[in-house]
Amino acid sequence: MINQENTDKIRVSVVSYINSFPFIYGIMNSALMEKIVLTDDIPAVCARKLINNQADLGLVPVAILPLLPHYEIIGNYCIGAVGPVKTVLLLSQDNPHHLHTIYLDSESRTSVQLIRIIVNEFWKKEVIWKDLADYSGNYDELGTGFVMIGDKTFIHAPKFRFVTDLAGEWQNQTSLPFVFACWVANKKLPDSFVSEFNQAIETGIYNRKDSIVLSKNTAISNEVMIDYLENSISYDFDDKKREALDLFLGYLKAKRL
Repeated sequence: MINQENTDKIRVSVVSYINSFPFIYGIMNSALMEKIVLTDDIPAVCARKLINNQADLGLVPVAILPLLPHYEIIGNYCIGAVGPVKTVLLLSQDNPHHLHTIYLDSESRTSVQLIRIIVNEFWKKEVIWKDLADYSGNYDELGTGFVMIGDKTFIHAPKFRFVTDLAGEWQNQTSLPFVFACWVANKKLPDSFVSEFNQAIETGIYNRKDSIVLSKNTAISNEVMIDYLENSISYDFDDKKREALDLFLGYLKAKRL
């Protein structure tokens, strides 16, 4: 667990998933460590800290942006995907179009809202939504789906007959990539800090293979992690991803999700 205590420094909350390792690696191997308090959290906690002003900058699910009175997207990098992402999935033993109940992983608001858009807007279906934390079965019920995100998908996905990649389905429906999380500040940060921060992030991305040294999960091989970082996550926050983010936020506004 990363955790430095100094309230005079800029407070930075980062997601603790494999896809964030390059970011963390770049930051930890830069002079920024003298200027920040860095904590690693699940996406929902990153979001809560930014909303409650317990952090100044966070790698947060983009679905929280409408909840912030003021925000600035920092830097040129994000957690995104062009096509399947592998770690944001709808898992089921039944054809996903036959589902009547879907359990939601509450670790990320973005993934929760994305599956709602896919099911309600794209597939034109109505289902019963429940919280994954309340599920106590064996994941074997027909007609029931489970949204899971993050590193645990590597372990759970092989247990299911049907695996629907939500980023892949979004692209199938919109012809756009998807943005799951961005670096967001809830206040104006110094330009010099933003420039230094962006450089640290860029260095981490260029050295993403080395970043797997941060992993403590022995159930996921180095080869799987490297393949995931190099081929599933798209880090550049480019024009197409900005277009996709605007479309996603438009759905949230229209449906008040």
